[in-house]
Amino acid sequence: MNELRASGERGYADHGWLRSFHSFSFAGYHDPRHTGYGPLRVINEDRVQAGAGFGTHGHRDMEIISYVLEGALAHQDSMGNGSTIVPGDVQRMSAGRGVQHSEFNHDKSGTTHFLQIWIEPQVRGIAPEYEQKHFAAEEKRGRLRLIASPDGAQGSVRIHQDVRVYAGLFDGAERARFELGAGRKAYVHVARGAISVNGQRLSAGDALKTDERSLELAAGEGAEVLLFDLPAVHP
Repeated sequence: MNELRASGERGYADHGWLRSFHSFSFAGYHDPRHTGYGPLRVINEDRVQAGAGFGTHGHRDMEIISYVLEGALAHQDSMGNGSTIVPGDVQRMSAGRGVQHSEFNHDKSGTTHFLQIWIEPQVRGIAPEYEQKHFAAEEKRGRLRLIASPDGAQGSVRIHQDVRVYAGLFDGAERARFELGAGRKAYVHVARGAISVNGQRLSAGDALKTDERSLELAAGEGAEVLLFDLPAVHP
């Protein structure tokens, strides 16, 4: 099974200070065909204008991953964490039984472009947690680098769900093969550029839902890709 989730079909919201594309139903956008994919519930492509951001607000029982593409995002939360996320950083916040946080672009002129990803956890009501790690471009160049996993393997951030998230950068002859295990499915999201996945051409904002056992990523043109290795069955 292969299903294209085209960039132009995503939900869109323009709040002036924020422009956001929603791969799945979110806030005022609802599409019963796209409410999530297994435990993957949200991929929002956000662009936050200079000097603007998300004021203090709450979350609970969700694994939230922020992946910055351009600019910087300042983070503050009720756990006492304060940090700035830049390209190459992966931030993981397990909201657990409840957390408050804010996110701002403090730059005077530049836009912050980032992906906000929500994954449903296997366990609820845990103490909230925060983690941030940097993955240099050379770690992702021409390969899929594990950036999030349930056991923190290979230095990835640790999420409370049977999901593994990989990031890769591909240009020209660079290619990577990914083998899905039994009972697994994948969601391949193109953050920018263009790439072919098993011959299916994808451009920025496009995604591919698939349960093919072997995935070949090739013919990248400035491509930055996230691959989600997901359980095929999710309660």
